[in-house]
Amino acid sequence: MTSAPRHAETILAFDTSAGHCAAAVLRDGDIVIAKAEDMTRGQAERLVPLLEEILAEAGLAWSDLDRIGVGVGPGNFTGIRISVATARGLALGLGVPAIGVTTFDAIASITPGDTAVPAPRDQVYLSHAGHEPELVPKDQARSANLPPPAPELAAAIALCAAAADPAECPAPAPFYLRPADAAPSRDLPPPLLD
Repeated sequence: MTSAPRHAETILAFDTSAGHCAAAVLRDGDIVIAKAEDMTRGQAERLVPLLEEILAEAGLAWSDLDRIGVGVGPGNFTGIRISVATARGLALGLGVPAIGVTTFDAIASITPGDTAVPAPRDQVYLSHAGHEPELVPKDQARSANLPPPAPELAAAIALCAAAADPAECPAPAPFYLRPADAAPSRDLPPPLLD
C-alpha cells in the first residue's frame, strides 16, 4: 500500500531571540533564502519588512505560505515576545499553523549533543538530552553546541517546523527559563478620577 504524495510546503521561519532579526524560507524541503541583520534594538520595527523582503526575493506572496516557524527562545525577553506575537498574528490572519521551535531544538537539528544558549552575566542555558535546561556558568558548558549564525538558525527553525505535526503543536509561546530582569514598579498607581 502506498501513501499519497506529501504536499510540498512553503514555510516562513524567523527568530528575534538574540541580537538579530533573522528569517528563512523553506520550499519543497529546501531552504530558498535565509537572511539576518544584527541588531540589539529595533526588531519590532524591522521584522515584518525583513519578512516581506525575503518573500519578494523568493518570488512568494503571503498567500503562498503553508506554515510559520518561529524561534521561541530562550533568549531576550522582548525579542521573543516580538517573534511569537508576529507568528501568532500571521498564522491567524493567513489561516496557517504556527510552530514554535526552541533554540535548543534548532541547534540539536544541526549538531547532536548538548546544546547551550548564551545568557547574561557569563552564563549559558544548558540542555542535556532528556533533562530540563538549566542556567550554568559558561565554563561548565564548554563542550556544548552553541547557536549557529543567525541565518542558519532561522533555516534550522524552518526545518524543525517542517518536521513537526501541527495537530500536536500548541500555539507558539515564549520559552523562558528565568524571570525577567526588570520588576514591576512597587509604586502605587495614581487614583482614577471620575
